[in-house]
Amino acid sequence: MRVESESQLVEAVRGAKAPLRIVGGGTRPLGALAGEPLQVAISGISLYEPGALTLMAGAGTPLSEIEAAVAAEGQRLPFEPARWGAVLGAAGESTIGGVVAANVSGPRRVQAGACRDSLIGVRFVDGTGAAVKNGGRVMKNVTGYDLVKLMAGSWGTLGVLSEVAFKLLPAAPAQATLVMDVPLAEAAAVLAAALGSQFDVSGAGWLPGVGAVVRIEGLEQSVSYRAGRLAEVLAAWAPKVMRDEGAGLWRDLAGAAPLQGLPGDLWRFSVKPSDGPLVAARLGGRAVLDWGGGLVWALVAPDTDARKLAAPYAGHATCLRGGLPAFEPEAAPVAALSRGLRDRFDPKGLFNPGKMG
Repeated sequence: MRVESESQLVEAVRGAKAPLRIVGGGTRPLGALAGEPLQVAISGISLYEPGALTLMAGAGTPLSEIEAAVAAEGQRLPFEPARWGAVLGAAGESTIGGVVAANVSGPRRVQAGACRDSLIGVRFVDGTGAAVKNGGRVMKNVTGYDLVKLMAGSWGTLGVLSEVAFKLLPAAPAQATLVMDVPLAEAAAVLAAALGSQFDVSGAGWLPGVGAVVRIEGLEQSVSYRAGRLAEVLAAWAPKVMRDEGAGLWRDLAGAAPLQGLPGDLWRFSVKPSDGPLVAARLGGRAVLDWGGGLVWALVAPDTDARKLAAPYAGHATCLRGGLPAFEPEAAPVAALSRGLRDRFDPKGLFNPGKMG
């Protein structure tokens, strides 16, 4: 089933007799879910005010269309949304609704925050078929919830997004990337030193075959000065300073490009930055680090529970590609809260059942 307007989405949900599998661009196919596919193709930018740095668009709008529109005005989505399709082996075009549903946040998260931090409004259809707008019509059974934050990262289990709104930022006119050829074991020290400096780092990670990478963005003179000073701070690791040619490294980092096409199950860990290299090493070292070490992409042998290999760690893990459930079981108190939310927003259990427990 394909819907191209919010009214069609309302009708589809109200008429549903069985569970629905929510589909956007099909680039993040986590979990083998049952249910009738419901493809959200509500597309188009409904409002863009460059002077106010705000944009609203249908949830099915391709991410590329959003990025092209704001780039033409010298602006950008602050959180640098990543594309996962290639590393997951999934065809399709990433949509802005899918980005929100998965709270997809790229390397700039260390500076600008996550997707949910830039999201300022949502429209969605709940499990009763009611269209809900944050800040508009208030439903009696959701009063008191921050609906914007709640929908980001809910993976379509609480409602089906029809429209999203973002705050934007001016695009940086210049950037510099510092590259240090260091092994995984040294990554934590390098990235901590960079992020702990006063030079406003906008990205910090580690890629196999490349080493540690750190990014500075802003006005040309400021970038030149800060990159030079940061190189002095990191002098022990012999940094090489790259200018615009370093942009490709950040696309590779955001999409875990070094792991594309390789065999094994793909896992994603969110941990303390200081723990990232340790977790990656326990998993065998076939890894990419982002968010200063706080995000670990790793490949392990098929049907291996990477959580057991990585222990002990503080954080959470997701099986992005493999035979195990995508999301780990929630602790009892959290599971109770999750059930309560689903009961309120999706009382008939229509949306992506079993997706998150």
